[in-house]
Amino acid sequence: MSSVRIVKVPEGVKASLDGSQLRVNGPKGQLSRNIRFPQVVVTCEGNEVTISTESRRKEMVAMVGTLEAHTKNMCRGVSEGFEYHMKMVYSHFPIQLKLQGNRLEIANFLGEKKARYARIETGVTAKIANDEVVLTGIDRELVGTSAANIEHATHIRNRDPRVFQDGIYIVQRG
Repeated sequence: MSSVRIVKVPEGVKASLDGSQLRVNGPKGQLSRNIRFPQVVVTCEGNEVTISTESRRKEMVAMVGTLEAHTKNMCRGVSEGFEYHMKMVYSHFPIQLKLQGNRLEIANFLGEKKARYARIETGVTAKIANDEVVLTGIDRELVGTSAANIEHATHIRNRDPRVFQDGIYIVQRG
């Protein structure tokens, strides 16, 4: 075989393969993902997930590494979870944040009369404390997407970014 990667499933986490769906159960919840890819073979035995390919093509070897990373992130998510810390930065106009269901309302950004909105993905919990937003969840992609939505909502156009540094930025991932 050209490329073989073995992911050890940690204690308290159970992984199973149902066709092309990889299901991972842990103390924090359950995640599932379709990991079907041509010429890539995935097997799940005991507490090991094996991802392999016979091909020597660069794309196939890279995909084996990608599927390994997805599997590791799923195992880590259901056992520990993921947490992103974001910081509010403003100079003149204090930013006001409100959670409304699955979206974050960003009011008084740069003194604008209209509020801006950022979508919080389903399965992600947001907490607002002083000038910090904390996003937590078990799916790394959803937590990262929610953080990116917030950063994107406070993007400033047509102004010098060295002068206008206002926004909500990721300061810590974990």
